[in-house]
Amino acid sequence: KLAARLDRVLAVTAALVRALPDDQLGYTPPERARTLGDLAWHVFRLSLAFVEAMERNELPESWLGEGLPGGVTTAGGIADFGQSVRARLAGWMQTARPEAWTRVVPVYYGPQSGHQLLERTAWHAAQHLRQLYELAGRLGVSPPEPLPVETFAGLPLPDALW
Repeated sequence: KLAARLDRVLAVTAALVRALPDDQLGYTPPERARTLGDLAWHVFRLSLAFVEAMERNELPESWLGEGLPGGVTTAGGIADFGQSVRARLAGWMQTARPEAWTRVVPVYYGPQSGHQLLERTAWHAAQHLRQLYELAGRLGVSPPEPLPVETFAGLPLPDALW
């Protein structure tokens, strides 16, 4: 089930983010115009955007461009946000009506059914988790668990990491 796979990606992301040194959150890799902290925040923000899109019947691009808020200055703060997103997603999934999955939502890149939007959210978050694992390695951070590649099976992830 896609929702369970997304939840697994978010759980692993939160655990990895907690292991990141706070003083490295401002690191910007050469492949991205986004800091490590912004990338970690983005994984959770894009997942929250799914719920907001389903509730508000829209998904503007600006939601996915939001960076790390000024009040969040630690990896633990980012991971805590991630846990709150997981809870919000779980609550929405428990109450979602069957027709939510076929309803079409206006999204900045074109109309998407609820199911299509969830699939894109899952692979988008998974792609960034792959990137975070790479960046953690560059910084000498040992992930708390192996990258959950079994969770990615069947998702339309790009071949390239960047």
